[in-house]
Amino acid sequence: MAAVQVRGEVLSIRRVGDYHALTVVAPGIAEGTRPGHFVALAVGGPASATLLRRAFSIYRVQERGIYGSTVEIVFAVTGKGTAWLAERRAHDPLDIVGPLGRPFALPKEPVTATLVGGGYGSAPLFTLAEQLRARGCRVDFVLGASSEPRLFGALEAKRMSTQVAITTEDGTLGERGRVTDVLPAMIKRSGAEVVYACGPMGMLRAVHTIAEAYGAHSQCAVEESMACGIGVCMTCVLPVIGDDGQTRMLRSCVEGPVFRGDRVRWDDIGTIPADAVGAPVEQEQR
Repeated sequence: MAAVQVRGEVLSIRRVGDYHALTVVAPGIAEGTRPGHFVALAVGGPASATLLRRAFSIYRVQERGIYGSTVEIVFAVTGKGTAWLAERRAHDPLDIVGPLGRPFALPKEPVTATLVGGGYGSAPLFTLAEQLRARGCRVDFVLGASSEPRLFGALEAKRMSTQVAITTEDGTLGERGRVTDVLPAMIKRSGAEVVYACGPMGMLRAVHTIAEAYGAHSQCAVEESMACGIGVCMTCVLPVIGDDGQTRMLRSCVEGPVFRGDRVRWDDIGTIPADAVGAPVEQEQR
């Protein structure tokens, strides 16, 4: 289903720990959403000089309701755009585009899956968990954050999974440490065949490495900066190996945000590898 741009309306906004959960009435977006899709919101109002949209993973959708179909996102205030968004109230208008990007791929047969989320990056994993369970898959969660207020969805994860591991770097909830500290034991206990992850890039790289070491496939929803969200500006490119073995600079907002972990060249993110298709050729100096 193609993305649509709609003039939405804020239904509600609430605090969840250190985050904000925003629900927007946005007809036409919920109907085509799959786990891993995202939306791009205009921020600052019609008279604002803030031109670039802000991209957010979709947490929940509801296709039918009293007020029409809705989309819910979770975000942290990190700058002027998100600060403006946190000040929205019910009935405020919002310009929203979605669903965008390439979502998580679902297995055709039941598998054992481990879902790994860092901070509010875990938001898209809960709808994914529901769809995996509907296909007969076993689902386990590993959630982590710097502290308890920065965790998202711990209780929700406990309700829908076989086992849950919680980590915080300061030890305020669960085990002290990071998700990568407990992930190996989780995979080993469950025999996970696939690991789905969403969170900071450093975490995704480590999660892929651990999954590969235990013979599990990984799918990672990357967190690259997306200035346009529709593949025009090329600010969110990263090197990815294709089926033909060639490396190409792919756009996270179009070809991603979900990539196979074994296809991303994690060590080369932020660069254009010399062997990438279309890479600049250094001229021999004379």
